[in-house]
Amino acid sequence: MDITYLKKLVKIVEQSTVDEIEIEEEGLKIRVAKNPHQNSSPGYMVQQPQFVSAPAHMLPKEDTSAALPPVVVPKAESNLIEVKSPIVGTFYRAPAPDADSYVEVGAVVQPKQVLCIIEAMKLMNEIESDVSGRIVKILVENAQPVEYNQALFLIEPV
Repeated sequence: MDITYLKKLVKIVEQSTVDEIEIEEEGLKIRVAKNPHQNSSPGYMVQQPQFVSAPAHMLPKEDTSAALPPVVVPKAESNLIEVKSPIVGTFYRAPAPDADSYVEVGAVVQPKQVLCIIEAMKLMNEIESDVSGRIVKILVENAQPVEYNQALFLIEPV
């Protein structure tokens, strides 16, 4: 959604008897209103929900030269270590749809070994292990969205 489109929306509301228009497109929600609040002066408001991400072409370019390290936090109730997602994106267990998974339950991993990929903004980010251990559980299904700091794997240190 570009600025020209937003200006057209404002003009439509301005020149019509409609007091408000709300449009949702590609996960972006825009609301244009002549009187956004009862007790404020007339004006126009563009409102975006707090947790809606903008389309990729509207976001600033990211510096991808540095690798994103996974967040590893020991679980309080056991000796298992959670490998958490350092970013929001889509979780992939293999480098390609027809390739073998990086790791399986029961596999022994070493530090710097790739565990999975998280795709964010068409960039593939390899998530590596920070510890030596055995994969006890994979907590996310392949090709599923993941949130920042979401647990991906449980590793038992060896």
